[in-house]
Amino acid sequence: MSVQAYILVQTEVGKSNEVAKAINAIDGVMNAEHVTGPYDVIVRAEAKSIDELAKVVLTNVQTVKGITRTLTCPIVNL
Repeated sequence: MSVQAYILVQTEVGKSNEVAKAINAIDGVMNAEHVTGPYDVIVRAEAKSIDELAKVVLTNVQTVKGITRTLTCPIVNL
């Protein structure tokens, strides 16, 4: 069973388009889309484990140039 999460991303002004494109190219990212409100991009990511997901988020998504803040929300099945 895989683990999925939504990652809410805030970007520098005017950087949301290039940030979304860069994130979409990351292995494990299902999609990255522009949104309005306090966040600029919302990402859906998937990995085999929560540890692998953390590696995807910490080492790949958070290092994309133009990101100022992220909030990761793992999906739970109740």
